[in-house]
Amino acid sequence: MLELLGLDPTAEAVYRELLAHPEGGLAELCARLALSEPVVRDALDRLADLTLLRASRDRPGQLRPVSPERGLELILRRQEEELARRQQELTLGRAAAARAVAEYADLRPGSGTVQAERLQGLDAIQAKLEVLTEGLTEECLSVMPGGAQSAASLEASRPLDQDAMARGVRLLTLYQDSVRNDLPTFLYAQWMAGLGGQVRTAPMLPPRLLVFDRRVAVVPIDPADTRAGALCTTEPGLVASLVALFEQAWDTATPLGADPASDRETGLNPAERELLRLLATGLTDEAAGKRLGVSLRTVRRQMAALMERLDAASRFEAGLKAAQRGWL
Repeated sequence: MLELLGLDPTAEAVYRELLAHPEGGLAELCARLALSEPVVRDALDRLADLTLLRASRDRPGQLRPVSPERGLELILRRQEEELARRQQELTLGRAAAARAVAEYADLRPGSGTVQAERLQGLDAIQAKLEVLTEGLTEECLSVMPGGAQSAASLEASRPLDQDAMARGVRLLTLYQDSVRNDLPTFLYAQWMAGLGGQVRTAPMLPPRLLVFDRRVAVVPIDPADTRAGALCTTEPGLVASLVALFEQAWDTATPLGADPASDRETGLNPAERELLRLLATGLTDEAAGKRLGVSLRTVRRQMAALMERLDAASRFEAGLKAAQRGWL
């Protein structure tokens, strides 16, 4: 019955028996189910992994079954989070494929239509953005990862954004949550919002992206190095994929004026949950900081606070306790 939740028939049988007879020991459990001890131990390990068993406070050293209402709800929640993560990965993969296609796109013999334009250098990118912004009639979708934006980028963007909003163009901009830690960028975002622009933030974002009137998209050739140049594409399929990527990130982001909501069950805000997830995948503090757009010092400070909340003496123990609590 519960195989869709990750319980094989043996694990489910052991779980049912523990719910019916929680006081019994391992030997009694094996006898009642007519199963060997190794098989029952494997099932117990599986149930513990799924947090359907927890350490008993009344009987130290033994495990107690978690109620089905609580235990199965935790399993479903983890599966929903995993599904959301996989959907995000698929969307990011689709966007990466689109960028790869656009990067190597060129005029095909006899095609007669330019579908992608390669922009070399910051000056060429700025000149193209000025032309595209001046031609805007409806909206511009922007993804600005990395937290703090350079002073030069903010200075170049201000007159373009101001002119577009004055003409009634909708500007939808996504920043990382860490933008709140950089005063110039945060003030710029507030300025945009004050003029009618819509600004949201999220712990992690797709690579840098601009979409003009849902017809033209500009993406960096190398997301890690904007100086390497950019690609401007009008290919409908690629633009549609990039718009879908933006919309998915936008729907889960937090409006600039609101604090990211903490999870009622765990007390974790989105940035803390994302930090735990990144470190659990094996990323170093420095690599996690780059993904979140925060400094190494900030990562270590946040992790120290999480370890204190988990009452953990090490990163490894923190990871185990976070998993046991359903934080990961």
